[in-house]
Amino acid sequence: MPRRHEDREVFDLRALRGHPIVVRILQPQMAMATDKRQSLGKLGEDLACAELERRGYAILERRYRSRFGEIDVVARCGEEIVFVEVKARAGDQFGGGAAAVTPWKQRRVAQMAVDYLARHQLHDRPCRFDVVTVDMDGEHGRVEVYAHAFDAPG
Repeated sequence: MPRRHEDREVFDLRALRGHPIVVRILQPQMAMATDKRQSLGKLGEDLACAELERRGYAILERRYRSRFGEIDVVARCGEEIVFVEVKARAGDQFGGGAAAVTPWKQRRVAQMAVDYLARHQLHDRPCRFDVVTVDMDGEHGRVEVYAHAFDAPG
């Protein structure tokens, strides 16, 4: 994982099969709330991708941007194209990560998926929508994958 400059937090990820994922802040610094949220989001995506790859997914793209927004991860699992929304939480005071994938967000992800499929000429490929939650508890992260988390809104 790339290291950040001194003005940002630097994370060291150690993810071995069968062992908990440990997150250690190497150079703690005071940062704005936005920087911390972005760091948590990036860390969550890194942990989610590691878990998806462990489960046999092939990561095609990260942070795919379209005019509708951004898809966190686009992957392939077997013949299916999988659009993954990653939700990382430092605590559960605002509910778990899965609760943050509202019907509005589901519609946006579906619009971005249509854009991705069109741009990559994958109209005939089956696809699905997964949600990965990353709940940080002190130094350990708990990663849960919800395959087929929602259907494309009609």
